[in-house]
Amino acid sequence: MEGDGRYGLRMHSDVAAVHEVTDELIAAMARLLPQLSPGAAALDAQQLQQLIDADATTVLVARTAEGIVGTLTLVLFAVPTGRRARIEDVVVDRSARGQGVGAALTLEAVRLARAAGARTIDLTSRPSRQAANRLYERLGFNPRESRVYRYSRQL
Repeated sequence: MEGDGRYGLRMHSDVAAVHEVTDELIAAMARLLPQLSPGAAALDAQQLQQLIDADATTVLVARTAEGIVGTLTLVLFAVPTGRRARIEDVVVDRSARGQGVGAALTLEAVRLARAAGARTIDLTSRPSRQAANRLYERLGFNPRESRVYRYSRQL
């Protein structure tokens, strides 16, 4: 995807869904996930393949000449009120931030969700992630008056 001034894209990045696990993907995820969540454990090849093979998820990666510089997971699911989508675990490598990679990933996720018939697309972002929040609002996402609850006791 070439730069598009409307969305602040400044770098050439190719965004595509992942269909197979490669050594490059394993290494990229090991580098990227801790940048998103310092406590995130590295995924092995089997765990990555399960994620890629799951019917509800689409793993997107952004590539530049340097290799994989970002990832996003799109989750599609049906509920009684219609087909919905969620964007999860968006992370862009520190070396590529501010260059349009996050926008390219998000726009591709929106395109895929629309094509799948999703009525809405939700995502969450911590208030401290100011640049990410500005990006999502520029791309048309609106903050909602809602609370996110998490049950984290061991099941």
